[in-house]
Amino acid sequence: MLRATFAAACVALSCAAQAQSAADDALAWLDKIQDASRRLSYTGTFVYQQGGHTETSRITRLAEGDVEHLEVLDGMPREIIRTRDTLRCYLPRSGVVKVERHSADRSFPTILPEQVGKLTEHYTASLGKKARIAGFECRAVVLTPKDDLRYGYRLYADVDTGMLVRATTVDGAGNTIEQFTFTELKIGQVSPEQVKPSLSARHWRVEDADAVPAKLEGWHVAPGLPGFQKVLELKRRLGESRPVGQLVYSDGLAAVSVFIEPLRGGDQATPGLASLGAIHIYTREVAKHRITVVGEAPAASVQRIADAVEYRPR
Repeated sequence: MLRATFAAACVALSCAAQAQSAADDALAWLDKIQDASRRLSYTGTFVYQQGGHTETSRITRLAEGDVEHLEVLDGMPREIIRTRDTLRCYLPRSGVVKVERHSADRSFPTILPEQVGKLTEHYTASLGKKARIAGFECRAVVLTPKDDLRYGYRLYADVDTGMLVRATTVDGAGNTIEQFTFTELKIGQVSPEQVKPSLSARHWRVEDADAVPAKLEGWHVAPGLPGFQKVLELKRRLGESRPVGQLVYSDGLAAVSVFIEPLRGGDQATPGLASLGAIHIYTREVAKHRITVVGEAPAASVQRIADAVEYRPR
């Protein structure tokens, strides 16, 4: 009896050790992906797929100075120049340059946070099968959420450099919601000229979002959604509207923004939910303000955050 119990304990310990080793291997790959996306210069073409919608873009990144040039090749022409703290979007048809500062957004292929280890608080990381994508032999890393408050992710990285080649977002049933995939990618050999805008915007109208850090007095989001922590609090301008408040919450991978906009006159905010791919949008009214919550999270999570917004005047 004692011998059988000892043998069972040894098997359990062995299985636990193997599971921990597999988790450590997956975390090492996440570190490699995160490092590659910030350390490497590259240029390539990727396709975004969401339902029946596809969009093709060309991206070039110069690691020195952390400058990125993105050109959308389908639909309305636009170019985006992203630096460490500023994003400029060039719209040639309207002759407008939209400027965004203090952006907390991360976009493909730079989607992982600096401290990837914290992701394991809310995701289980594991290694998937290898796959050949865009000419690269890739290792898959699977991030499975530990609850139903967030999506799952499948990341495919070049086995040699760690460069992210494909990122897939999946729902609780494992169905693909959206996907980014490089169809052509060249790593290294990027010049400063390649990350400059190709458009001359000398006489274009500049629309600055005027996003500045701010303390939104009286506004709170009651706790209750595990894992989403506030990372930004600011005021900004949306289009031609008056300044609005913005609270940004993140679990390290997914981000949710809470926009707080004063209602004018007899305006009302009609409660409702809308969705676009992995993004859900929920609107409600609080203290004569329109509350709009936009997030890369399941609808239930976005609505729970919206319902938790409250105003407590001093």
